[in-house]
Amino acid sequence: MLWIKAFHIIFLVSWFAGIFYLPRLFVNHAMTDNDAVKKQLEGMERRLYRFITPFAILTLIFGLWMYLDYARALYQHMYWLDIKLILITLLYVYHFYCGKIIRDFKAGKNTRSHIFYRWFNEFPVLVLFSVVILVVVKPV
Repeated sequence: MLWIKAFHIIFLVSWFAGIFYLPRLFVNHAMTDNDAVKKQLEGMERRLYRFITPFAILTLIFGLWMYLDYARALYQHMYWLDIKLILITLLYVYHFYCGKIIRDFKAGKNTRSHIFYRWFNEFPVLVLFSVVILVVVKPV
């Protein structure tokens, strides 16, 4: 089971590296009026999203493996795991919403400012902090 946990953490860290950077690309994209820069950012966003999506899927697979193998039974009376699962579900919604944003930029349909994307970028940070605290401290 330690191998499963190790791979889960490896894929999670890889996914988060990308999910932290992708909205920064959105900030730059929303700020520019230069068509060449927009095209370059569209390509970077698309490639990064395609690169991190398998990490998100592998994180989910290994996380579910641990959940079904031992975590569900071991922590069934503790609410921290339920809260963690809700936060992780929201993070996957965030991930797929990033895909929608990429499609909107490509189609020229972005209506959000760079300020929105600066705030949007903070969500995965808050989820990461919360989940790490929940998993390590197990407060409830």
